[in-house]
Amino acid sequence: MTQNARRYLLIGLVLAGAAAVTAWTAIEPRSDRRWIPEQAVLPHAAIGGRTVRIGNVRNFEYVARHDFTVRYDERNYDLTKLVSVWYVLTPFSDSWRGPAHSFVSFGFADSQFVSISVEARREPGETYDAVKGLFKRFELMYVVGDERDLIGQRAAYSTDRVYLYPIKAKPEKMREMFVAMLERANKLRAEPEFYNTLTNNCTSNVVSHVNQVAPNTVPGGIKTILPGYTDEVAHRLGLIDTDLDIAGARDRYLINARAKQFIRDSAFSLRIREPASRGS
Repeated sequence: MTQNARRYLLIGLVLAGAAAVTAWTAIEPRSDRRWIPEQAVLPHAAIGGRTVRIGNVRNFEYVARHDFTVRYDERNYDLTKLVSVWYVLTPFSDSWRGPAHSFVSFGFADSQFVSISVEARREPGETYDAVKGLFKRFELMYVVGDERDLIGQRAAYSTDRVYLYPIKAKPEKMREMFVAMLERANKLRAEPEFYNTLTNNCTSNVVSHVNQVAPNTVPGGIKTILPGYTDEVAHRLGLIDTDLDIAGARDRYLINARAKQFIRDSAFSLRIREPASRGS
């Protein structure tokens, strides 16, 4: 290859790279696409004093994992009655614990419970893929929903294990985190963002909210990048409200059997928190 040919090849490669970078940076997140039914509607919250009113609280009624009746509610929550926060963890694999989905639930003294799940928002025909999630393939959304929906559809109608861990926190920190998550959900309605498998995912957002209300509580590391190990991290940091070791905690707070048993119970959220009997 002549010197001129090499020069032209180099110039061509530089131009192609610049064009690729330009095209990549020009891709913007959107909220006006067609979405799968479970993620078609964004929540919104009005926060005033001690009361929070949330619109589009997802409350689907399931007969199978992907067979449901669509239903959204508007619900009011009294922040002074917020008394508990729970960490929900669903590993995707039995052979390797790393890949998982995690989210949080908040409990109120009037027996109301509400879950907030940070998710990769998908269009019809798309399936979640961790590698694709690195390359602006999914938008980010916060799903606010009834526990019988967000927890029940995973624990009662799929083969995934679901753990429901009680978290140690002061009531004022619970309130701060609840409000912060709703404010971020509101912001995403106006300013959509891309999901990113490493930097803007379900667990990274939960960790960010925890550290926002209690700075430096959860350090970074590989076990927070791999969500399936985050219960181990939370246990080591003393965040899970238990005297059990991690193996015992995983056994105690695995809720699939109780979720299946009580999925039609109006007191579902209370029932899945009852002490497990042997074999359940």
